[in-house]
Amino acid sequence: MRLPTFQSEGTRAILTELTRPTDLLDFQSPQLQQLIQDRGWQVLPEFERIGAIYDFVRNEIKFGYNESDSLPASQVMADGIGQCNTKGILLMALLRANQIACRFHGFTIDKRLQKGAITGWAYVLAPRSIIHSWVEIWHNDRWINLEGFILDEDYLTALQRKNPSAQNFVGFGAAVTDLSDPRVQWNGSDTYIQKEGINADFGIFNSPDDFYRKHGTNLSGLKKWVFETVVRTQMNRNVERIRIPKRIVE
Repeated sequence: MRLPTFQSEGTRAILTELTRPTDLLDFQSPQLQQLIQDRGWQVLPEFERIGAIYDFVRNEIKFGYNESDSLPASQVMADGIGQCNTKGILLMALLRANQIACRFHGFTIDKRLQKGAITGWAYVLAPRSIIHSWVEIWHNDRWINLEGFILDEDYLTALQRKNPSAQNFVGFGAAVTDLSDPRVQWNGSDTYIQKEGINADFGIFNSPDDFYRKHGTNLSGLKKWVFETVVRTQMNRNVERIRIPKRIVE
């Protein structure tokens, strides 16, 4: 496979850089190499290749909360769950492994977006602004924003059933103008599911590694320990209850 022909050598060099592995985008790990081989993504035309990888990360890596934002892609894959930042890392790794140039765009979102997934005292203690990101890919000679991969179809459908015809919906991991018809399917253009909750823009970075070196992660110290040992388990139970209504999650 080759990258498309671009207008300048400088642009080609930049885009080549955006297909390389990093510590977090560890697509050379045995687990991810085996996945890539098994799925056969590399033989697909570019549009279908992007769509297949996007759908894998969106629906086969369920929405949920990992122990940290800055996990390597292989660990996100092993966890089998993720949120905006961790699913984004896995998506970037798989895209780069399949010669799709991509970069990281960092933001913060208002914590109201997580209300429902985070409840009670955990919501009160959560920072007002939470680190958020989406992935930008180079396709058809332009940058396309990908954010709609965060919520898997089962979880999103359950939210839609609970909130039919909801407009300007914020909560439970979503922030959209129309919950019944969010822009989440890959069709060659931007996809979004949390965009309406953004309250600060940190700009574009070549990799998540660069972003986290500069801005750090959402939590540190005691709050990080409490999240990893107590809050995260509660949040994932809440998410599973939403995804599978009336099921008692042990």
